[in-house]
Amino acid sequence: YPSEFLIQKITEDNQIPVHLHVSMSLQYVAGLKGNALVELFHGNIAEVENEELRHLMWSSVLFYKTPTVEVMACVLLSTKAIYFLLDDSFIQADEHQSDFWKKENSDCENSPFHLSCCFVLKLNDLQSVNVGLFDQYFRITGHSADHIVTCLTRDSYNTHTFIQQLMAVLSLLARTPSPEPVDKDFYSEFGSKNTGKMENYELIHSSRVKFIYPNEEEIGDLAFLVAEKMDGLANLQFLNILLYVLAFQVNHIEGSAQNTSLLQPKTLILTSSDLFLFDEDYISYPLPEFAKEPPKRDKYQLADGRRIRDLDRVLMGYQTYPQALTFVFDDVQNQDLMQNLTLDHFGE
Repeated sequence: YPSEFLIQKITEDNQIPVHLHVSMSLQYVAGLKGNALVELFHGNIAEVENEELRHLMWSSVLFYKTPTVEVMACVLLSTKAIYFLLDDSFIQADEHQSDFWKKENSDCENSPFHLSCCFVLKLNDLQSVNVGLFDQYFRITGHSADHIVTCLTRDSYNTHTFIQQLMAVLSLLARTPSPEPVDKDFYSEFGSKNTGKMENYELIHSSRVKFIYPNEEEIGDLAFLVAEKMDGLANLQFLNILLYVLAFQVNHIEGSAQNTSLLQPKTLILTSSDLFLFDEDYISYPLPEFAKEPPKRDKYQLADGRRIRDLDRVLMGYQTYPQALTFVFDDVQNQDLMQNLTLDHFGE
């Protein structure tokens, strides 16, 4: 251990997305190749001597207790745990450590040694994995609010690869078998009538970890929500959601020394007649079992919406992935899509 194929695969995966900025410590990790990566894992990250590194992935992550703070992380999957090597701009919720993480090390740029904090989720504590719509993200749930993390891969291939690797590693765990199912009697077997509604597709792994995939109803609920933001529910039967993708909205910062831009995470939804940007809560839904009250914000909050017929032109950059698109709309007065949202129905 490890095989040449595994070392080559981990080296290929060790690439930070070019559009995201990370700290010096994570840049150092991204610069490692081959055996140096494995040595870093065993020397600085792994908690058990005999665990094996199986998969590496770079992803934005969200924590349940800080649902609005998206932070870059190097995600390492071993035969014992999932390690999230976090950007050192991320401040621990623990009061005792917050002062430590806020402290700026003036010699950091001159020193070969860089600190980074690491969040560990042991595989034995893993209870369920919720896969988001169109495999754009997935949520890992443990036994408490501290053990819920969403990985915003924004890439179905990365999501699929990680889930496959996680299932393979979970198969190695020695867990007590599930109890034998109780024999159903005649009435419970044949008395329940099928309502025609499909429940969330659940796959219960041999390690008893649930893998939960979205069903058709989630798309239906999303279509209903989008129709509400349009002219009303009359359009629902004609409404087709053509595209759902997790993207970034680019806001250029004027007056800065460099031509910098601020990336704001958005959910882009394209229908046959409109283009929408939503602020989506990727971590609070579906509600965890221990949640005593619903989240403070809705799953989808409309940020912007325009009619396709008002679209004048689309500008495309020529850089490699990720591609930047600029949508230019005609500014038609008194025909703004958003006016019905601000209308006061109870006023004069």
